[in-house]
Amino acid sequence: MYPHPNHIPQPPHSAGLDYKGLRPRIDPIQVPSPIEAVENDRVVWQNRAFPTLPGSHAPLCTSDFIAVDQGNASPKFVRVSTWNMPNTHKLASDCQIPLTAVFQPFADLDPREEPIPLVETGPAGPMRCQKCRGYVNPWGTWVAGGNRWKCNLCHHETPVPPEYFCNLDASQLRLDYQQRPELHKGTYDLVVPQEYWAQHPPTRLAMPYVSSEAPPTGARPPAPMDYVFAFDVSEQAVRSGFLADACSSLVQMLYGEDPYFPPTSKISILSFDRTLHFYDLSSDSTPMLVVADLDEVFAPLRTGLFADPEERRTSIETLLGSLPKRFNETVERGAALSSAVRAGLAAFAGRGGHLIVFQSTIPTIGPGALPPAPSEESMYGTGEEMTLHKPRDKLWLDIAEECIDDGVGVSLFLAPFAYIDVGSIGALASVTGGEIFFHPRYDPPRDAAVLDSQIRRLVTRYQGFNSTVRVRVSNGLRITKHHGNFYKRSATDMEFGVLDADKSFTVTLDHTGTLDCRSNAHLQCAVLYTSVEGQRRVRVVNLALNVVELAGSVFQYADMETTVAHFTREAMHNLTTQRIAIIRDDLIEKCSSLLLGYRQQCAQATRHTQLIIPEAYRALPAFILALQKSKPLKARQVSSDVRNYEIHKLKSMDLRALIHHLYPRLMALHDLEDTIAIPQEVEQPDGTFVTTISYPSCTRDSHLFMESGGLYLIDNEESIIFWVGASTSPQLLKDLFGEEDFMSISPHTHHLPVLDTLLSQQVRNILNERYAHRKRLPKMHVARQNMDGIELEFSDMLVEDQNNGAMSYVDYLAVVHRQISAILTGGDSYSRGSGSAMRSPW
Repeated sequence: MYPHPNHIPQPPHSAGLDYKGLRPRIDPIQVPSPIEAVENDRVVWQNRAFPTLPGSHAPLCTSDFIAVDQGNASPKFVRVSTWNMPNTHKLASDCQIPLTAVFQPFADLDPREEPIPLVETGPAGPMRCQKCRGYVNPWGTWVAGGNRWKCNLCHHETPVPPEYFCNLDASQLRLDYQQRPELHKGTYDLVVPQEYWAQHPPTRLAMPYVSSEAPPTGARPPAPMDYVFAFDVSEQAVRSGFLADACSSLVQMLYGEDPYFPPTSKISILSFDRTLHFYDLSSDSTPMLVVADLDEVFAPLRTGLFADPEERRTSIETLLGSLPKRFNETVERGAALSSAVRAGLAAFAGRGGHLIVFQSTIPTIGPGALPPAPSEESMYGTGEEMTLHKPRDKLWLDIAEECIDDGVGVSLFLAPFAYIDVGSIGALASVTGGEIFFHPRYDPPRDAAVLDSQIRRLVTRYQGFNSTVRVRVSNGLRITKHHGNFYKRSATDMEFGVLDADKSFTVTLDHTGTLDCRSNAHLQCAVLYTSVEGQRRVRVVNLALNVVELAGSVFQYADMETTVAHFTREAMHNLTTQRIAIIRDDLIEKCSSLLLGYRQQCAQATRHTQLIIPEAYRALPAFILALQKSKPLKARQVSSDVRNYEIHKLKSMDLRALIHHLYPRLMALHDLEDTIAIPQEVEQPDGTFVTTISYPSCTRDSHLFMESGGLYLIDNEESIIFWVGASTSPQLLKDLFGEEDFMSISPHTHHLPVLDTLLSQQVRNILNERYAHRKRLPKMHVARQNMDGIELEFSDMLVEDQNNGAMSYVDYLAVVHRQISAILTGGDSYSRGSGSAMRSPW
């Protein structure tokens, strides 16, 4: 892909950073393309299945592929920074590749793939190792004629109980291994007995809510996941239309043409401003019970607080329809969020579930009341900068811990018109494993459909609650760090109030000894959770990796996407303890040191004037630069609310979404061939016809690859922007927007019109295909060249350009090359401990 000879000037953008010193002559054509490998891999795997046995490189996370589970988990559930594990700590250190794994235990599968098997284990429970408590899996071996199971993680031999015994065949495999999914599948669910039930929290010195009943103790019988919907009914929420749209979406969820609320779940509805409002859903008149005490919250009723939506349709539908009208004349501007969350805990009363809050204003009343916005501009670049990225009142962390103890996850829909302190209230979602949906300056024409799709995805995706996760590794390895959105009570376990299909977390590995190259290294992730239907289960994800002793083999099977996810989450984690400028410099060091590791271990014979990049990491500098330009790390002024919202997302979003968010997909719509994104009948070798649809390739994120007569679409998973060049053909504009005049296109266009034109059908098919992957709508905008303010956001998404307080991609490569050359020529010595030699020159 080459720069366009008549490319546009760089659109209006946030200021970038100039290169210091003599600028080397680098041809942009020769710069490694971040999308070349993505496009090639997409083509390779679109008609192939991926067998999961060790020894092959997994498809990229951006490709659509079908995985065949051969005893190793699909890359959709777990990816590692290298599919060949170094056998020693020294080899790993020499390569400078961080040993890390990203787990997404509940990831969605392709409809063509086999569903995850569900195994009934009976009263005795699943077969487990007596020593390390690892779960039986395809990589263990059977000894003593099948009377013992040798754990692949710790090599301990565990006696097999009589009810689980089976004879072995000549290959030392059990005769029933094909009938038992846990013996031949890499990912499976186990139904577990009472000893795996969640426990009620121990008696606290101070209860989060007041109850006339003694707090329950002991094991908690699993029950279906119930939902509490809590609505901020303050003046801002009502006036903006946010409350009305939220209630309307809930009505569609429960009683629309395509209802999607889980049939086994019950619903409770709360509202709050300066007081808390409970509703008796067992009564046709749905009376409102008001609790004015914000410090000692209690639930004024038990019967009628939760209801089956089908049984109480009239009451619930009437209540949701009347809520915006009840508070239409309100003048209340405060909303006691902390008390509302504790009211939700009082409603759940030890049963666990999902609390979904719709909030529009900063909580300035009740426990944990937050002060007005600080002077952020004066804090950046100082030691106070880190305080912007953590709660200003510890009470918000305490409330989140109370939710974890009760098995409750909290998700937040935020629609602020001013500062709302996401850094504080966002801890509720970040600690409990929930999600934050951010709609600043809520505008119903723009945001209502997006809000509706987010609620649909929140409720329909696969999820579990009251979850505990532990990752075990084989002898010679250990887990050193965990990164993600969860609560960590011990060194080994992660706790989630709710864990869903869109969430992932990262673990960092280290060596404790030398691994045997004749055997595999193993990872096992076990998620103990209660399903939405109310069944206590364990999701087990197993991965076996080849062990190698050559650096070339490590780099050959390296996985750049996992490495980028590790660097991203480590950077997000460090924002509470380090200044942004230091984190940005550290990222450059890590990129340079990894490329230096390859140079020293695999390409020593080359001249130091050449920048040598391993094939697996060709796009790494581009993604590290894109990470530095992301909203949490960009050097220019960004509000702390936006930074903290982005931090929350980047710490737990799935890998595919992360890659597309850091490096947005840019597509030229004016060059689409007539057959692109249109269903085509293709004849197969056997004479049958199959309907296929092909999608266009993307363009690199730089104005150098754009032309003024072009029409472009950019998508970063959060927003899509149509950029319209000033010289775009009127026919193109008419085919897509229904307007021939460039000036007639409204900057407030948030939905594509449905037109009977080829281009309209193609673009809508492209957007529908992306919606099918992410299961939610992004916000849509139109940016006309040199006309609309949203063009600034579009230009900042062109991460290869000089913007966002950082260099262009070409200059960034020159800086990385200069750092590596200084080490190779002996001008500097590199010590990973100090890192001073690799510091960036600005």
